Amino acid sequence: MMLETDLYQPLYNYLTGLGYTVRSEVQNCDIIATQDDRMVVIEMKRSFTLTLLMQAVKRQRIADAVYVAIPAPKSGMRSKSWRDVCHLLRRLELGLIVVRFREADTAVVEIVIQPVPFQRRRDNRSRKYVLREVAGRSSDYNVAGSCRRKLMTAYRENAVLIACCLARYGRLSVGALKKLGTGAKTPGILQKNFYGWFNRVERGIYELDPKGKTGLAEYQELVKEIYDKLDSNSEESF
Repeated sequence: MMLETDLYQPLYNYLTGLGYTVRSEVQNCDIIATQDDRMVVIEMKRSFTLTLLMQAVKRQRIADAVYVAIPAPKSGMRSKSWRDVCHLLRRLELGLIVVRFREADTAVVEIVIQPVPFQRRRDNRSRKYVLREVAGRSSDYNVAGSCRRKLMTAYRENAVLIACCLARYGRLSVGALKKLGTGAKTPGILQKNFYGWFNRVERGIYELDPKGKTGLAEYQELVKEIYDKLDSNSEESF
């Protein structure tokens, strides 16, 4: 079983090879490496943990650069979870060192991330998508933290609205549905028929499939609200 201390010698050899003076266990820091006026702190753990992260962040108060050092993960570092870890380290301006242990007691030290200033850039495309999704939901029909259950998205809510209109009024044209307030995405939702709720009777005319009736039963709260609005605005746009 690998010990945390097994990381020390490869790191020591690497740092001294770069001309650093290395000392271990100084004021609760695992490794201190100095070169002229520059001080680097390295915190070691057998795996990436929150404790390791917190230790490293605290060391930023005293060091010019801080790295976290771990053994190279056996499963590699290409998974989404590892990409997220690397993004977090860059965001916190922490470096990442991995030590790859090989046969014959040899080890290779690899600098994966340098602790450089983080340039925060807003993802405007994703931001617009999120704001569009929020605007497209009439209420909050989901429970935060839910998993393995269908979420009410703006697209699904729009499909439910179309299905309710067809259930209430029978076969309708795309134009008639739009007048009831189903929106500009109505043609696309009907044509793609992602949930299998709709049947095309003839060009531009649709009806509700039995699957659609079953689907509506899953969203009783939303369906009731839609029917109430349709009833109260029977001659107006929904």
